[in-house]
Order: sequence, then C-alpha cells, then structure tokens
Amino acid sequence: QVQLVESGGGLVQAGGSLRLSCAASGSNLLFGAMGWYRQAPGKQRVLVMSITTGGSISYTSSVKGRFTISRDNAENTVYLQMNSLKPEDTSVYYCVADLSPTAVVAGRAKHWGQGTQVTVSS
Repeated sequence: QVQLVESGGGLVQAGGSLRLSCAASGSNLLFGAMGWYRQAPGKQRVLVMSITTGGSISYTSSVKGRFTISRDNAENTVYLQMNSLKPEDTSVYYCVADLSPTAVVAGRAKHWGQGTQVTVSS
C-alpha cells in the first residue's frame, strides 16, 4: 500500500518562504512523476508543479519564478520550495505520484497524500 506523507505546511507572512516535503512509502517502484496540487476553499484542485524522473517540469503560471520543485529518485521524495508567498497561495497542498506523468498532469494520479495546509497572511 503506497502512502504519501507530506510535511512542511504552516502559517507564513506574505513574502515569506516554506518548503514542503513528500515521502512515498510502501513501494519500490520509481514513480514516473511526482508533484503537488492545491485546493483553496470553494475552488477546484489545480496542479501547482510536477516533475518526472528525467527532470521535466510542469507548472501553473502563477508560481513561475517563485516556486521550485525537486525530487530525490532514490528516496521517492519530492520537494516544493515556495518563495515570495502571496495570500492567494493559501490552500491545502496535496502531494501526488503516479507511474504515468500524463496522469499526474491531468489530475488522475493514482496516489494522493492527505494534504497539508499552507496559509499566507497579508
């Protein structure tokens, strides 16, 4: 049973930084892609960033230049470094993983974490 365990969320002032981590356990498979989605109250869940084993990255335009994604393939772990945070970044952030990068980008990843709250105050 694959589990994705997220950590690193919290409360930060606008302009601050947070680093989210997500470790996958319960599988020796190397996920084709891992990434992060977020969902604000009353809004749809959207892709923030994803990264393949080869390092190809997909992202939403609103985080360009502010967020960075990286992964440790040996540890099946993915990180999201969030800088210059804005109040509109406030959401629950979900880690995702799948053998198929296409599934991750399309929101159909097989594996999802439980979510971690990120709150940015103005």
